[in-house]
Amino acid sequence: MAIRLFIRLLAVLTLAFLLLPLVVIVGASLTTSEFLAFPPQGLTLRWYEVVISDPTYVASFVTSSALALAATVVAIVLAVPAALAIARNEFPGKAAFASLLLSPLVLPHLVLGAALLQFGSSIGLTRNFAALLVGHVVIVTPFVLRTVLPMLDKDQLALEEASRDLGAGSIETFFLITLPQIRAGIVAGAIFAFITSFINVELSIFNTTAALNTIPVQLFNYVQYSVDPSIAAVSAATILAAVVAIVLIDFTVGLDFLPDDN
Repeated sequence: MAIRLFIRLLAVLTLAFLLLPLVVIVGASLTTSEFLAFPPQGLTLRWYEVVISDPTYVASFVTSSALALAATVVAIVLAVPAALAIARNEFPGKAAFASLLLSPLVLPHLVLGAALLQFGSSIGLTRNFAALLVGHVVIVTPFVLRTVLPMLDKDQLALEEASRDLGAGSIETFFLITLPQIRAGIVAGAIFAFITSFINVELSIFNTTAALNTIPVQLFNYVQYSVDPSIAAVSAATILAAVVAIVLIDFTVGLDFLPDDN
């Protein structure tokens, strides 16, 4: 009994420790002072109004959202077939191929950004949304691949073979058998991919411009010259958007990571 109570207390303290920075950010965004302060010196929504009325912040938020969503969709389209190819086939260099696809997980994003900028310069693909999208697809695709691969086990292969034996085609088998089984991996990978893309600074900074900026790069540039509660307001708004997105995913797709009984 004492051990169980200790584990629960430890879990609560761990969650409190993880949530404390978020509480500080939200509190600092509500302060009435002209500088970051916690506890807040009074309560006001003034800094949120400053952010909303600033077209550069709004444009950056729209760019980050569109970029993260597009990169996540493309990553799913690329990673799922790649996972199926790796899990369902044996071919020379399979391990090396899988390691190559997963390598962006361990490579520094600064190095990837510099390499993509140099390569993009040779083909005229720099400083635009397409260049940003290519870079973000490179760094987020491994997240989807890594979460989908473990779902493709031998038991699922037997179900797919049984589906084909009963007359279902490859496409029908994928949508009726394979996709429901790997849904949890796709959802988990998509969440990681979207968040990674949305908060990325190191790679994005190589292909952003004054007219095409993401929220993280916008904040990075802003704090070099000024530090005021509007930074906390942007961060708090981002946290709120992430919470809303996760809640919507939970209601629409489900985050229990269990296939439907039917």
